[in-house]
Amino acid sequence: MPEEAKEKREIPQEIIEKVKKLREEIEYHNYRYYVLDSPVISDAEYDALMRELRRLEEMYPELITPDSPTQRIGFKPAEGFKEVPHAEPMLSLDDAMNEEEVIEFDKRIKRFLGLPEETPIEYTVEPKIDGLAVELVYENGSLSIGATRGDGYVGEDVTNNIKTIPTVPLRLRKFTEDAPDIPPRIDVRGEVYMNKDEFKRINEERIRKGELPFANPRNAAAGSLRQLDPSITAKRKLDIFYYGVGKVEGYKFKTQWEILQTLPKWGLKVNPYVKLVKDIKEAINYHHHIERIRDTLPYEIDGVVIKVNDLSLWEKLGTKARSPRYALAYKFQPTQVTTQLLDVVFQVGRTGAITPVAVLKPVQIGGVIVERATLHNEDFIKNLDIRIGDWVLVQRAGEVIPEIVMPIKERRTGQEKEIIFPTHCPICGTKLIKKPEEAIWRCPNKNCYAQAVRKILHFASRNAMNIEGLGEKVARDLVDRGLVQNVADLYYLKWEDFMKLPGFAYKKAKNLYEAIQKSKKTTLGRFIYALGIRHVGEAMAQMLAEKFKSLDKLMNASMSDLLSIPGVGYEVAKSIVEFFKNEENRKMIQRMLDAGVTFVEEEKEEKPKILEGLTFVFTGTLKSMTRDEAKEIVRELGGKTTDSVSKNVDYVVAGDNPGSKYQRALQLGVKIINEEEFLKLIGKAK
Repeated sequence: MPEEAKEKREIPQEIIEKVKKLREEIEYHNYRYYVLDSPVISDAEYDALMRELRRLEEMYPELITPDSPTQRIGFKPAEGFKEVPHAEPMLSLDDAMNEEEVIEFDKRIKRFLGLPEETPIEYTVEPKIDGLAVELVYENGSLSIGATRGDGYVGEDVTNNIKTIPTVPLRLRKFTEDAPDIPPRIDVRGEVYMNKDEFKRINEERIRKGELPFANPRNAAAGSLRQLDPSITAKRKLDIFYYGVGKVEGYKFKTQWEILQTLPKWGLKVNPYVKLVKDIKEAINYHHHIERIRDTLPYEIDGVVIKVNDLSLWEKLGTKARSPRYALAYKFQPTQVTTQLLDVVFQVGRTGAITPVAVLKPVQIGGVIVERATLHNEDFIKNLDIRIGDWVLVQRAGEVIPEIVMPIKERRTGQEKEIIFPTHCPICGTKLIKKPEEAIWRCPNKNCYAQAVRKILHFASRNAMNIEGLGEKVARDLVDRGLVQNVADLYYLKWEDFMKLPGFAYKKAKNLYEAIQKSKKTTLGRFIYALGIRHVGEAMAQMLAEKFKSLDKLMNASMSDLLSIPGVGYEVAKSIVEFFKNEENRKMIQRMLDAGVTFVEEEKEEKPKILEGLTFVFTGTLKSMTRDEAKEIVRELGGKTTDSVSKNVDYVVAGDNPGSKYQRALQLGVKIINEEEFLKLIGKAK
């Protein structure tokens, strides 16, 4: 459309009002996020507001104003910190939510550069850490200033707080022979973050004090780094990954990959998952891979960052008002959203634990419609003051049951209702009890219908006795008709008994009967887990089986016997001893043994010696196994392990937060691989 026509056309009043309202909403949420570190909407909802405003401004460019949120990057620094201007702007990134938008990003770059569409462009890709962007200024190798991103042009001086992070070098050094000389000045950019475990610890502490928890690790990291008292920051275990540079004097990088490869040589930690890819297709495949493993990482990520590798192209592509043309954030499906709490129901578990479950206004999280979420326990509800009718922040990570994170009290209308915790079991009516040292109310009635059903389901589950066809409806029907009171009764049923159940004909009854008979031959570890002893999960059950070798020895083990096992604490030991002391439990176990339940050895196949002649060193935290387990695998496959790095070492396997061994390997030129590459080497890659 010609410019003259644009100027003359009339813009509908509803569009003008909508743009105005969107700007007001976004500015408010910017204030909550950047200044107060206390957002009231999820990232996904904020992104949706920004995308809608950007769409309308593209349709009606006459409405764009210099103070529109689309024309700036963040928000003004909070009071209490000195302002620090950035030598080069710290721009935010445009985001993409699907493959089509990523492919269009690639095409747009080629159009801008005048390249044929089939020309491959090299990119660097890396996980997008959900943290707080910072810039560290090093002058003559020494850290002089640490600043937040702020509004992209001016940040906050948090130097003293930055210095409390162990992975921030106070002075840069050359750790390898091929490391370039350290520039007279270099502005290094990174993302300060908080590990999931530390985030959980801090939130539990805040809830105990009656304080609202942080919504996510990013807000926890931001709140910690922006403490006026650095001693508070020091108590919170913050970390950082470096991803780029701003102003550099006395040295010129040619590619983004060169930056990522050089920073570790100066002692600056780069994410081990960074990768160089040959084209946009490989970048998309990388995104899908990282999304699959995101829940195994010890820190939160919300997407991957894709950057043109050639820095000379950055200069040609340039920037827009708030973002560069050469980079893109390819987001994952959101794991946190806000929705309304409609009601609360109370469920009874197999140990009698009463769990409050939130009934939610249906909402999509990570591609799944969520209608229910856990509220944990009564203390959690009271400490956060959660009420029926509240708008709440809900999260779902991996396969974990959705949970309420916090209520959005600013959205209350006064119509919300207090959640009343029951005093009696909602199933059998027995008065509930709570031990002084526990937060959970329990139904003490061992014959409670709900507990019986849950115990049967746990016993029959895939990782326990693996009884195919015994689901919740069947378990309820068995208990309803008095055919099963405890799990031992399953082994005394005849196939004809199943014919009494609704929906069962001869074939279905025979199949379930045969599945129960088949389950009689199991391993000791599976059987221990199937018993449903409190605090005894799959790994602990397997450990107990390996330690005691026989059920009889475990049943008669003392507290001291159990406490001598690494990883078994007082509560676990006490729970095991009390379970086997109970005469009813011993009778139930004996009935199963009398019915023919027997234990077989775990089948261990002879593994080929594919690592023969190779020596490995492990450093940092592995996600799929412990370092001791990894060492055992190497030995089983014919390799050797050592704890010191030398030129005789073939591979250094670097997990998360690798230590000095990583730097030593860089110095000696020893091959460094990440956990994914190690798993591929041993034939266990997913």
